[in-house]
Amino acid sequence: MSTRPETDTSTAQFSVDGDVAIITGSSSGIGKGIAKRFAADGVDVVVCSREQANVDPVAEAINDSERPGEALALECDVTDREAVEALVEATVERFGGLDVLVNNAGASFMADFDDISPNGWKTIVDINLHGTYHCTHAAEAYLKDGGGSVINFASVAGQRGSPLMSPYGAAKAAVVNLTTTLSYEWAHDDVRVNCIAPGFVATPGVESQMGVSAENIDREEVARRIGTVDEIADITQFLASPAASYVVGETITAQGVPQLSEDREI
Repeated sequence: MSTRPETDTSTAQFSVDGDVAIITGSSSGIGKGIAKRFAADGVDVVVCSREQANVDPVAEAINDSERPGEALALECDVTDREAVEALVEATVERFGGLDVLVNNAGASFMADFDDISPNGWKTIVDINLHGTYHCTHAAEAYLKDGGGSVINFASVAGQRGSPLMSPYGAAKAAVVNLTTTLSYEWAHDDVRVNCIAPGFVATPGVESQMGVSAENIDREEVARRIGTVDEIADITQFLASPAASYVVGETITAQGVPQLSEDREI
Protein backbone atom coordinates (compact mmCIF):
# COMPACT_ATOMS: atom_id res chain seq x y z
CA MET A 1 0.00 0.00 0.00
CA SER A 2 1.31 3.44 -0.92
CA THR A 3 2.25 5.68 1.97
CA ARG A 4 2.15 8.79 -0.20
CA PRO A 5 -0.58 11.13 1.06
CA GLU A 6 -3.56 11.59 -1.21
CA THR A 7 -3.74 14.84 -3.15
CA ASP A 8 -5.94 17.42 -1.51
CA THR A 9 -8.82 17.88 -3.94
CA SER A 10 -8.94 21.56 -3.05
CA THR A 11 -5.40 22.08 -4.37
CA ALA A 12 -5.15 19.41 -7.09
CA GLN A 13 -5.88 21.95 -9.82
CA PHE A 14 -2.58 23.68 -9.05
CA SER A 15 -0.56 20.59 -10.00
CA VAL A 16 1.28 20.22 -13.30
CA ASP A 17 2.28 16.62 -12.61
CA GLY A 18 2.92 14.59 -15.76
CA ASP A 19 3.63 17.53 -18.04
CA VAL A 20 6.76 18.17 -20.10
CA ALA A 21 8.27 21.65 -19.99
CA ILE A 22 11.08 23.59 -21.61
CA ILE A 23 12.51 26.39 -19.48
CA THR A 24 14.92 28.63 -21.35
CA GLY A 25 17.63 30.53 -19.52
CA SER A 26 17.53 28.02 -16.68
CA SER A 27 21.16 27.79 -15.61
CA SER A 28 20.50 30.03 -12.60
CA GLY A 29 18.09 32.46 -11.00
CA ILE A 30 14.42 32.42 -11.96
CA GLY A 31 14.73 29.77 -14.66
CA LYS A 32 16.56 27.37 -12.38
CA GLY A 33 14.00 27.93 -9.65
CA ILE A 34 11.12 27.18 -12.02
CA ALA A 35 12.83 24.00 -13.22
CA LYS A 36 13.26 22.75 -9.66
CA ARG A 37 9.67 23.61 -8.78
CA PHE A 38 8.24 21.90 -11.84
CA ALA A 39 10.36 18.78 -11.31
CA ALA A 40 9.22 18.62 -7.68
CA ASP A 41 5.64 18.49 -8.98
CA GLY A 42 6.35 15.63 -11.38
CA VAL A 43 7.13 17.60 -14.54
CA ASP A 44 9.85 16.36 -16.88
CA VAL A 45 11.90 19.48 -17.57
CA VAL A 46 14.39 20.53 -20.21
CA VAL A 47 16.84 23.09 -18.87
CA CYS A 48 18.87 25.04 -21.36
CA SER A 49 21.25 27.94 -21.78
CA ARG A 50 23.97 29.01 -24.19
CA GLU A 51 26.62 26.96 -22.36
CA GLN A 52 26.12 23.24 -21.72
CA ALA A 53 28.41 23.38 -18.70
CA ASN A 54 26.09 25.87 -17.03
CA VAL A 55 22.96 23.70 -17.20
CA ASP A 56 24.50 20.28 -16.59
CA PRO A 57 24.72 20.90 -12.80
CA VAL A 58 21.07 22.01 -12.71
CA ALA A 59 19.88 18.81 -14.35
CA GLU A 60 22.19 16.67 -12.24
CA ALA A 61 20.90 18.23 -9.02
CA ILE A 62 17.30 17.58 -10.05
CA ASN A 63 17.99 13.99 -11.13
CA ASP A 64 20.00 13.24 -7.98
CA SER A 65 17.21 14.49 -5.75
CA GLU A 66 13.98 12.72 -4.89
CA ARG A 67 11.97 14.92 -7.23
CA PRO A 68 9.60 12.81 -9.37
CA GLY A 69 10.30 14.80 -12.52
CA GLU A 70 13.30 14.09 -14.74
CA ALA A 71 15.63 16.78 -16.10
CA LEU A 72 17.45 16.98 -19.41
CA ALA A 73 20.16 19.60 -19.95
CA LEU A 74 20.65 20.99 -23.44
CA GLU A 75 22.76 23.76 -24.89
CA CYS A 76 20.73 26.27 -26.87
CA ASP A 77 21.17 29.86 -28.02
CA VAL A 78 17.59 31.11 -28.38
CA THR A 79 18.67 33.57 -31.08
CA ASP A 80 19.72 30.65 -33.31
CA ARG A 81 16.64 29.22 -35.00
CA GLU A 82 18.29 25.93 -35.93
CA ALA A 83 19.44 25.43 -32.35
CA VAL A 84 15.94 26.16 -31.07
CA GLU A 85 14.38 23.67 -33.47
CA ALA A 86 16.91 21.06 -32.34
CA LEU A 87 16.00 21.83 -28.72
CA VAL A 88 12.31 21.24 -29.34
CA GLU A 89 12.93 18.05 -31.31
CA ALA A 90 15.26 16.66 -28.62
CA THR A 91 12.62 17.39 -25.99
CA VAL A 92 9.90 15.53 -27.88
CA GLU A 93 12.23 12.64 -28.68
CA ARG A 94 13.18 12.25 -25.02
CA PHE A 95 9.84 12.84 -23.31
CA GLY A 96 7.26 12.20 -26.02
CA GLY A 97 5.76 15.67 -26.26
CA LEU A 98 5.71 19.22 -24.97
CA ASP A 99 3.08 20.82 -22.73
CA VAL A 100 4.65 23.96 -21.29
CA LEU A 101 7.10 26.47 -22.73
CA VAL A 102 8.64 29.01 -20.37
CA ASN A 103 10.39 31.77 -22.32
CA ASN A 104 12.66 32.99 -19.55
CA ALA A 105 15.95 33.59 -21.40
CA GLY A 106 16.91 37.24 -21.33
CA ALA A 107 19.76 39.71 -21.07
CA SER A 108 20.33 43.41 -20.47
CA PHE A 109 22.96 46.01 -19.80
CA MET A 110 22.85 49.59 -18.56
CA ALA A 111 23.75 52.52 -20.79
CA ASP A 112 22.40 55.83 -22.01
CA PHE A 113 20.45 55.51 -25.23
CA ASP A 114 22.98 57.80 -26.94
CA ASP A 115 25.77 55.36 -26.12
CA ILE A 116 24.09 52.16 -27.33
CA SER A 117 25.64 50.82 -30.52
CA PRO A 118 23.52 49.18 -33.23
CA ASN A 119 25.09 45.85 -32.28
CA GLY A 120 24.32 46.38 -28.59
CA TRP A 121 20.70 47.19 -29.39
CA LYS A 122 20.34 44.21 -31.72
CA THR A 123 21.88 41.80 -29.21
CA ILE A 124 19.39 42.65 -26.47
CA VAL A 125 16.37 42.64 -28.77
CA ASP A 126 17.49 39.35 -30.34
CA ILE A 127 17.69 37.55 -27.01
CA ASN A 128 14.61 38.96 -25.32
CA LEU A 129 12.18 39.31 -28.24
CA HIS A 130 13.41 37.23 -31.15
CA GLY A 131 14.36 34.40 -28.79
CA THR A 132 10.79 34.33 -27.49
CA TYR A 133 9.53 34.26 -31.09
CA HIS A 134 11.88 31.44 -32.15
CA CYS A 135 11.04 29.17 -29.22
CA THR A 136 7.30 29.71 -29.40
CA HIS A 137 7.13 29.41 -33.18
CA ALA A 138 9.24 26.24 -33.22
CA ALA A 139 7.14 24.61 -30.50
CA GLU A 140 3.78 25.47 -32.08
CA ALA A 141 2.78 22.04 -33.40
CA TYR A 142 3.60 20.24 -30.16
CA LEU A 143 1.91 22.80 -27.91
CA LYS A 144 -1.26 22.57 -30.00
CA ASP A 145 -1.23 18.76 -29.84
CA GLY A 146 -3.64 18.32 -26.96
CA GLY A 147 -3.38 21.87 -25.67
CA GLY A 148 -0.49 23.53 -23.86
CA SER A 149 0.71 26.65 -22.14
CA VAL A 150 3.22 29.36 -23.03
CA ILE A 151 4.55 31.52 -20.23
CA ASN A 152 6.58 34.48 -21.43
CA PHE A 153 8.79 36.62 -19.23
CA ALA A 154 8.65 40.36 -19.60
CA SER A 155 9.58 42.91 -16.94
CA VAL A 156 8.20 45.99 -15.25
CA ALA A 157 10.79 47.75 -17.42
CA GLY A 158 8.64 46.78 -20.39
CA GLN A 159 5.50 48.13 -18.80
CA ARG A 160 6.59 51.56 -17.68
CA GLY A 161 10.01 52.08 -19.25
CA SER A 162 13.37 52.02 -17.56
CA PRO A 163 16.13 54.63 -17.87
CA LEU A 164 19.48 53.22 -19.03
CA MET A 165 17.79 50.03 -20.27
CA SER A 166 16.01 51.20 -23.42
CA PRO A 167 16.59 48.11 -25.63
CA TYR A 168 15.59 45.79 -22.79
CA GLY A 169 12.47 47.78 -21.99
CA ALA A 170 11.48 48.01 -25.66
CA ALA A 171 11.94 44.27 -26.18
CA LYS A 172 9.99 43.36 -23.06
CA ALA A 173 7.16 45.72 -24.06
CA ALA A 174 6.99 43.81 -27.34
CA VAL A 175 6.82 40.52 -25.43
CA VAL A 176 3.80 41.81 -23.50
CA ASN A 177 2.08 42.77 -26.75
CA LEU A 178 3.00 39.45 -28.39
CA THR A 179 1.49 37.64 -25.42
CA THR A 180 -1.85 39.40 -25.85
CA THR A 181 -1.94 38.91 -29.62
CA LEU A 182 -0.84 35.29 -29.65
CA SER A 183 -3.22 34.35 -26.83
CA TYR A 184 -6.10 35.38 -29.09
CA GLU A 185 -4.77 33.52 -32.13
CA TRP A 186 -3.99 30.29 -30.28
CA ALA A 187 -6.99 30.12 -27.95
CA HIS A 188 -8.98 28.02 -30.42
CA ASP A 189 -6.12 25.52 -30.40
CA ASP A 190 -6.44 25.19 -26.61
CA VAL A 191 -3.10 26.87 -25.94
CA ARG A 192 -3.01 29.47 -23.20
CA VAL A 193 -0.41 32.23 -23.57
CA ASN A 194 0.36 34.41 -20.56
CA CYS A 195 3.20 36.54 -19.26
CA ILE A 196 4.96 37.43 -16.02
CA ALA A 197 6.52 40.86 -15.49
CA PRO A 198 8.80 40.72 -12.43
CA GLY A 199 10.30 43.66 -10.64
CA PHE A 200 13.44 43.16 -8.56
CA VAL A 201 13.99 39.50 -7.66
CA ALA A 202 16.78 38.25 -5.38
CA THR A 203 18.72 36.25 -7.94
CA PRO A 204 22.49 35.74 -7.74
CA GLY A 205 22.94 38.57 -10.23
CA VAL A 206 20.82 41.00 -8.23
CA GLU A 207 22.56 39.95 -5.03
CA SER A 208 25.96 40.73 -6.52
CA GLN A 209 24.76 44.15 -7.69
CA MET A 210 22.55 45.18 -4.77
CA GLY A 211 23.80 43.04 -1.90
CA VAL A 212 20.32 41.69 -1.15
CA SER A 213 20.14 37.96 -0.45
CA ALA A 214 16.99 35.86 -0.65
CA GLU A 215 17.87 34.53 2.79
CA ASN A 216 17.16 37.97 4.21
CA ILE A 217 13.71 38.29 2.62
CA ASP A 218 10.59 37.50 4.62
CA ARG A 219 7.73 36.44 2.36
CA GLU A 220 5.24 37.51 5.01
CA GLU A 221 6.45 41.10 4.78
CA VAL A 222 4.13 42.94 2.40
CA ALA A 223 5.96 46.28 2.35
CA ARG A 224 8.92 45.38 0.15
CA ARG A 225 10.10 45.92 -3.39
CA ILE A 226 12.20 42.83 -3.91
CA GLY A 227 10.95 39.27 -4.20
CA THR A 228 12.33 35.75 -4.26
CA VAL A 229 12.79 33.23 -7.03
CA ASP A 230 10.31 30.96 -5.25
CA GLU A 231 7.63 33.62 -5.46
CA ILE A 232 8.07 33.87 -9.23
CA ALA A 233 8.07 30.06 -9.48
CA ASP A 234 4.74 30.07 -7.62
CA ILE A 235 3.18 32.30 -10.27
CA THR A 236 4.69 30.24 -13.09
CA GLN A 237 3.32 27.00 -11.69
CA PHE A 238 -0.10 28.61 -11.31
CA LEU A 239 -0.13 29.79 -14.93
CA ALA A 240 0.93 26.35 -16.18
CA SER A 241 -1.68 24.54 -14.08
CA PRO A 242 -5.40 23.89 -14.65
CA ALA A 243 -6.07 26.44 -11.89
CA ALA A 244 -5.31 29.16 -14.47
CA SER A 245 -7.66 27.73 -17.11
CA TYR A 246 -9.56 31.04 -17.34
CA VAL A 247 -6.41 33.19 -17.43
CA VAL A 248 -5.57 33.93 -21.07
CA GLY A 249 -3.43 36.71 -22.54
CA GLU A 250 -2.63 38.28 -19.19
CA THR A 251 0.57 39.80 -17.90
CA ILE A 252 0.94 39.32 -14.16
CA THR A 253 3.08 41.99 -12.56
CA ALA A 254 5.09 40.86 -9.53
CA GLN A 255 6.91 43.88 -8.17
CA GLY A 256 5.83 44.21 -4.57
CA VAL A 257 4.64 47.62 -3.46
CA PRO A 258 3.89 49.78 -6.53
CA GLN A 259 6.22 52.70 -7.16
CA LEU A 260 3.85 55.67 -7.12
CA SER A 261 4.96 59.18 -7.97
CA GLU A 262 5.12 61.60 -5.07
CA ASP A 263 4.91 64.62 -7.37
CA ARG A 264 1.32 65.86 -7.20
CA GLU A 265 1.85 68.97 -9.29
CA ILE A 266 0.11 69.10 -12.65
